Amino acid sequence: MGSLPHIVEDCMGILQVFSDGTINRCSLMDIDFNIPVVDDNSVAFKDVAFDKRYNLSLRLYKPKSANRNSKLPVVFVGSFVWPNCHNCCLRLSAGLHALVVAPDYRLAPEHKLPAPIDDAVSAVEWLQREALMSKSGDCDAWMGGTADFDRVFIVGDSSGGNMAHHLAVRLGAGSAKVAPVRIRGYVLLAPFFGGVERTRSEEGPCEALLSLDILDRFWRLSMPAGETRDHPLVNPFGPNSPNLEKVALDPILVIVGGNEILKDRVESYWRKLKDLGKKIEYVEFEGQQHGFLTADPYSEVSNEALQFIKRFMIENSN
Repeated sequence: MGSLPHIVEDCMGILQVFSDGTINRCSLMDIDFNIPVVDDNSVAFKDVAFDKRYNLSLRLYKPKSANRNSKLPVVFVGSFVWPNCHNCCLRLSAGLHALVVAPDYRLAPEHKLPAPIDDAVSAVEWLQREALMSKSGDCDAWMGGTADFDRVFIVGDSSGGNMAHHLAVRLGAGSAKVAPVRIRGYVLLAPFFGGVERTRSEEGPCEALLSLDILDRFWRLSMPAGETRDHPLVNPFGPNSPNLEKVALDPILVIVGGNEILKDRVESYWRKLKDLGKKIEYVEFEGQQHGFLTADPYSEVSNEALQFIKRFMIENSN
């Protein structure tokens, strides 16, 4: 008689993988987030399906103060599902005076890389369809009457920062593949990169909610079977990663907390792209840990980060 299945991977009880390959994932209703939604009623939002193949939807956020006679920049940002992410989207929409598009994506380990990056591309293609239909008035009412498809920015936090990098590489400078949508720049908030060789900050003190063990677990769950942390979708400068020297990229803003275990890897990413002649900025917030903007988008330091993002958008809107 064989042994009963046992847990081989456990992500804080929210996700458990068993020895027989079965997966137990808590539903959102069963998770005690202990995070209140902060909504001052200044931003309207609604959900829209964008990929029926995988039952994926996105949430649109629009400032209620938006003038019908003026277009708003479009800001793509990561998932809206968790309450802290929803709070962040509300804050970005109000603080940047932008139409925020927050698409969902398939999750690991049920869907390994590159599934979430493919879903991000699919969401941008949805925006392209909306832009094309706006010419005949057949697009979503919020998009047709509000969105400036010529001023689109991609913002990604953590795994979303990783996805934003790969979107930048796939779409290239000018984003001609998704015309008439014009992506003007990318904001990477502590992009979740990895590598076989450890950095100094990875070997340093753990964060309150992030440790080297958790990093490695996330990569084991996300990577295709048999791959290492030098996989091109994990390590953009790994031995098998594409040579970015001849890849034209739109402007990039990188933001990271000074106390993040990913800090050195993010800083190395910035330096390498800068050495390749790419237009890229690096901002480090002393004493901050991973996900500080998403965790508390209304904090003083988050307000400061928002100003950097706003300036970046203004400087790259023409």
